[in-house]
Amino acid sequence: MYNLPMILGRYRAAMIASVMQFCTAVFAFQSSPEGPLQIAPRTVNDIKRPSAPVSAPDCMLRVDSSLVLVPVRVTTQSGSSVTNLRKDDFILTDDGAEQSITYFVREDVPVSVGVLLDVSNSMKNKMRKSSEAATEFFRYASPDDEFFLVEFNGRAKLQVPFTGEWQRIAGEISRAKASGLTALLDAIHLGIAQMKHARNSRKALVVLSDGGDNFSRRSLRELTNSLIESEVQVYSMEVIDADYGVKHSREEREGPRLLGQVATETGGLNFPLIQLDGLPQIGVEIARALRDQYILGFTPPGGETDGKYHRIGLKLTSPDAQAEYRAYYRRGYYSPIQ
Repeated sequence: MYNLPMILGRYRAAMIASVMQFCTAVFAFQSSPEGPLQIAPRTVNDIKRPSAPVSAPDCMLRVDSSLVLVPVRVTTQSGSSVTNLRKDDFILTDDGAEQSITYFVREDVPVSVGVLLDVSNSMKNKMRKSSEAATEFFRYASPDDEFFLVEFNGRAKLQVPFTGEWQRIAGEISRAKASGLTALLDAIHLGIAQMKHARNSRKALVVLSDGGDNFSRRSLRELTNSLIESEVQVYSMEVIDADYGVKHSREEREGPRLLGQVATETGGLNFPLIQLDGLPQIGVEIARALRDQYILGFTPPGGETDGKYHRIGLKLTSPDAQAEYRAYYRRGYYSPIQ
């Protein structure tokens, strides 16, 4: 028998939740013309502006009715940051069409970081070095940075919510024990969800894992779409065994490709590493990568408002620079719908 009061109660609760979601969406839309990808603006004092004095918009890639912003990191072939480039050293394209760069800064601003720690069984002999790598990464933290910790094996769990006390997270990592399967994609999804509470407009996920995924409920396609919309960059310290192809399952053997694909799409970096002793230095490299970025902006022709995904292209103008340097940047954006 159907319980009519119960059905009506559930219907009333669903209607109330729908109305609340609608009101929240309307408020977010009315508070800014920048649509669903709007993030809280920084104050002018947060920005270092080596070029013309302009009002500084949010630093992650997003689009409003007049401007698309693209965070870019340039390195030498050896991985050292290149920080002396000018606007004229870059060429930007939107779906293959070259764009005029109308905004250009190099900045170091506070960042909200989620640390995703793999505590599955395959990480048992890697936990101590992973803890050392995290500690080295945290040493470069600025006073306004904030962090959270997600631990994952067969299930992803928020272990420490956002905090400015990185020592608390370092302590949790040092006590972590490894066991079980690996749900890497689910952990990244949880990290993206937690980023909704970030107070800084620069956002990144740092993954400490061997890259294998054999228990996620989410797919890579779902993850890619979520990352593009969230404006979160992914950096990964990928711990690989020397005999990786022999010891592990197909899912784990494909771990390096998985992490590399996720990081590249977001403009982040993947650091594959065979020797565990090199892991702490990778923590330092990721910390530096988060600090050494250019922000390039352009105005799409006609002010794109089609709600579609647009592919970003970037290259350096000098043939010598193209040969000597590498550029890392988010590969695309969704335009708003009007």
